[in-house]
Amino acid sequence: MRQLRITLVKSPIGYSRRQRHTLRTLGLRHLNDVAEWPDTPIVRGMIQKVSHLVHVEEVEREAS
Repeated sequence: MRQLRITLVKSPIGYSRRQRHTLRTLGLRHLNDVAEWPDTPIVRGMIQKVSHLVHVEEVEREAS
């Protein structure tokens, strides 16, 4: 199963409340915070809205 590793690389200060809320929903609060999410269309959509603030890597995870 593919996972996405999302890292907050730019401060959301000065951006819209909606974008800050999207980052919170993804679990990113501070610079360099990292969150891993499954690769789904919903998560991809959230990443697209804040793509200028985050860095995304695809990670392969073995099914347990």
